[in-house]
Amino acid sequence: MPRSFTEITDLTKDEVLEIFDLCGKMKSGKIAPKPLAGKSVACIFTKPSLRTRVSFEVGINQLGGHALYITDNEIQLGKRESVADAARVLSRYVGMIMIRTFAHSDVTELAKYASVPVINGLTDLGHPCQILGDYLTIMEHKKKDIYKIAYLGDGNNVCNSWLTLASKLPIDLRIGTSKATPPDKNALTLAKANKGSRILVTEDPKEAVKDADVIYTDVWASMGQKDQSKEKADLLSKYQLNAALLKGADPGYLVMHCLPAERGREITDEVMDDPKHSIVFDEAENRLHIQKAIMVFLLQQ
Repeated sequence: MPRSFTEITDLTKDEVLEIFDLCGKMKSGKIAPKPLAGKSVACIFTKPSLRTRVSFEVGINQLGGHALYITDNEIQLGKRESVADAARVLSRYVGMIMIRTFAHSDVTELAKYASVPVINGLTDLGHPCQILGDYLTIMEHKKKDIYKIAYLGDGNNVCNSWLTLASKLPIDLRIGTSKATPPDKNALTLAKANKGSRILVTEDPKEAVKDADVIYTDVWASMGQKDQSKEKADLLSKYQLNAALLKGADPGYLVMHCLPAERGREITDEVMDDPKHSIVFDEAENRLHIQKAIMVFLLQQ
């Protein structure tokens, strides 16, 4: 059976660290593997994207492969034909499948029936490639055994994947959110089960950012939830990343946002563009590097 990457829980702690090590060697130019030479990768997008599409297509090209961009209009996964049948058909044509979609079950079912690796490029439940790239970015900027990471805002897919990473690596993770916007219960349970991590969920943004090494946010209303924008803003406005709130963080704090940002809502221009603290665009670049490492890792199994 091929190895797939549907969520960080698919990996052991040692495998997470192996991917970081592999990524470092590839990014520095020490190695330049071409495991996709002569192969194509099906890139399925039922949710449009800038970073996911470009970073995967460039990465696939750099690994010697060819990316096929497939939209929901063409594939209509689970409608025109079953996810299982689509997985079996695509496996006859391509060497790997990447999917960015709404339902997490589409990813897990693809992985169940495909005979090639499947990668989760984002679902409503999780965004694992993003979080591995984010942790890599933190490690590049700050060396510590355990990072104090404050996530402020909606308990969404990005928040859930931070929790799943905390189930594998020791992280002091503080989630500042409202009672009405909590993260996934299962992800929270998994993170709390790791005795090496400290998990705090609080309604107080100041408590979340106190002495934090990293302050992280995302849009308050994710794609597919834009009709809830006003409701989410009313619930989450006090979690905005602004200069006043960040005074409570560690003096050397780093600011992160997975993008796209709605400037003036979850983060101010001043914080987003701060040359001393913001690593938002280093973070965006590392999507390319970590995804290349994930693809190489899966193809080596």
